[in-house]
Amino acid sequence: MSLPRYPSYKDSGVEWLGEVPGHWVVTALKRGFDVTLGKMLQPESSSPDDELLPYLRAANIQWGGVDTTDIKQMWLSKRDRAQLRLESGDLLVSEGGDVGRSCLWEAELDNCYFQNSVNRVRARNGQSNRYLYYWMSTIKDKGYIDVLCNKSTIAHFTAEKVAAVPVPLPTPAEQTKIAAFLDRETAKIDALVAEQRRLMELLKEKRQAVISHAVTQGLNPHAPMKPSGIEWLGEVPAYWSIEPFKRQIERNDGGVWGDDPDGISDTFVLRSTEQTADGHWKIDDPAPRKLSESEINGSLLAEDDLLLTKSSGSSLHIGKTTLVTAEIAAIRCCYSNFMQRIRMKSTFLPKLAWHVMNNDLARLQFDLLSNSSTGLANLNATMVGQIVVPVPPLPEQIQIAAFLDRETAKFDTLTTEAQRAIDLLQERRTALISAAVTGQIDVRVLAPA
Repeated sequence: MSLPRYPSYKDSGVEWLGEVPGHWVVTALKRGFDVTLGKMLQPESSSPDDELLPYLRAANIQWGGVDTTDIKQMWLSKRDRAQLRLESGDLLVSEGGDVGRSCLWEAELDNCYFQNSVNRVRARNGQSNRYLYYWMSTIKDKGYIDVLCNKSTIAHFTAEKVAAVPVPLPTPAEQTKIAAFLDRETAKIDALVAEQRRLMELLKEKRQAVISHAVTQGLNPHAPMKPSGIEWLGEVPAYWSIEPFKRQIERNDGGVWGDDPDGISDTFVLRSTEQTADGHWKIDDPAPRKLSESEINGSLLAEDDLLLTKSSGSSLHIGKTTLVTAEIAAIRCCYSNFMQRIRMKSTFLPKLAWHVMNNDLARLQFDLLSNSSTGLANLNATMVGQIVVPVPPLPEQIQIAAFLDRETAKFDTLTTEAQRAIDLLQERRTALISAAVTGQIDVRVLAPA
């Protein structure tokens, strides 16, 4: 479907903007909008008329809207309250951190103000803050805000820089039409993205359920069952054993970090950041480290070793486990001190152990042990050995692992397809916004769907 264009275009005078419709004006943002930087935090009252009131920080400013889950308070004078009070429809722009991140204030709180890490932009003379919001998202996506801030290390999108941003401005009425068009079309795209994300969650839940059933009940629906003796585990096949994991482990040891590399005889050391939350590898830039001969001998990885993350700030990553493949073993890597190497005995198949350790069967036990034992999200060798696992006979382990490889591959393919659909939808969303606010689409002739 081709979208209509304007009858005529002209050079915008801005190199990175290119041509705009002939009747549009390209001017500095300050020509149609007022920009105000918030007030620095005042930790205590300095005047009898000061009030302790809620305020927004840069962290509260998110593209989807204001995040009100963590609102702080500060003391404000009567004058500050008059100058810094937010009104519905104000555009808020992050001054630091993720510079230029923007959202519209929809009066989520009755009486709220903003700190000096946030710029407030307020339209004048009928201009549209909502149109400007879409323009800010476009120049953010294209990296122009970083250019405007001369971002190399740390940048600040000060009120002066925001005010100087070049903006292509159609008439106020046309701005309103463009914003309404984008509201409608992006809402449709966002709904499709939400559907794909729900699908991914359902696939994840189904994948976990398939693994849980296979590793606790096996593949034979007619197998005689027995109580496991563990309430949350329920029944297991009558001929399986239930054991602490440590009985099936040959080695259970921590890693090393060594010294800074010298570029001569360094060794790659794998880190927990190179493991995905679902237990796959994502090795883009392994860390070279200077290790002693004894450190190398003690932590050199072999095929079928399991690496477990034992320390992380996120519960999603505690206990995530990857399997060392022949390709990784050939690189002659070691592993960091935030990880635990598990080497299985010959009585427990490493690939089945990988499925078990990335399933709720093990991960929920890891969560319980790491939190109740230390109060922090940390595991150690003893805790890893303490989890309880069902142990089928080895021939059945091979069958279960092969079955799970096939079934999880199907789920992974569907999940990848859903993620690809999300990526394409988000690309479409970005392109549509950019085309509308730069005048590459004439929305005036498009009837609301």
